[in-house]
Amino acid sequence: MKQILAVLLAATLLNACGLLPEQIDETKNWSASKLYDKAKTELLDSNYTDAVKYFEKLEARYPYGPYAQQAQLEEAYAYYKDNEPVSAIAACDRFIKLHPDHANVDYAYYLKGLANFKDDLGLFSGFSNQDLSERDPLAANEAFEAFKELTTRFPNSKYTPDGLARMKYLVNSLASHEVHVASYYYERGAYVAAVDRIKYLLEHYQQAPAVEQGLVIMAKSYDKLGIYDLRDDTLRVLKKNFPNSTLMDGNTIKKGKPWWRFW
Repeated sequence: MKQILAVLLAATLLNACGLLPEQIDETKNWSASKLYDKAKTELLDSNYTDAVKYFEKLEARYPYGPYAQQAQLEEAYAYYKDNEPVSAIAACDRFIKLHPDHANVDYAYYLKGLANFKDDLGLFSGFSNQDLSERDPLAANEAFEAFKELTTRFPNSKYTPDGLARMKYLVNSLASHEVHVASYYYERGAYVAAVDRIKYLLEHYQQAPAVEQGLVIMAKSYDKLGIYDLRDDTLRVLKKNFPNSTLMDGNTIKKGKPWWRFW
């Protein structure tokens, strides 16, 4: 017992004197430039966690210095590279709020889009492990909005071409998500819900390739509901916009007009 107390007392005295290794901060007297250079070195060496630590120290000690703003932006990038999209997005939002007119704010929007884009890949990577109706494409929508802000406000930015390409991918992915959810509802007899998802698809993603399949699901849902006039209208729209569609099977519907009347 006495030995234990002696060890605890010694540790307490060492800690009070600041002699424990973990209490020693080698950066205590570092200048802003030295902190920044160290952070950049860690970043370039892919030591992202350490890079964030040094960027945070820099910002805390020299919040109004010339390195602070750049540190905030590069901290967001370090979070992104360290697979911490939530922290990266938060850092981007803070930079945009504090420095809306900064010369590199276009990059902040681009990085925010990338972080959300990276976070949404799980949504579109597969649909087998979870009910589609439970999936929330929030990250994809957030990514789209960030890229939209970038491309609208900064059309000449060097990041805009890639932002536009990613927006196109996101639109197609979000549209496909709506079709998958509508199909999920259709297969379970929730025809009204299936129609509603396709309506949303048509309102927001009119140019997406998934519209073709969505119209087929809508037509079949209206047929199941016995709303034949809307079914027929949907088929006419489908035939007009996709005259060479191979998604129709040519089978006769049990009630109402047969598919071949429209195909």
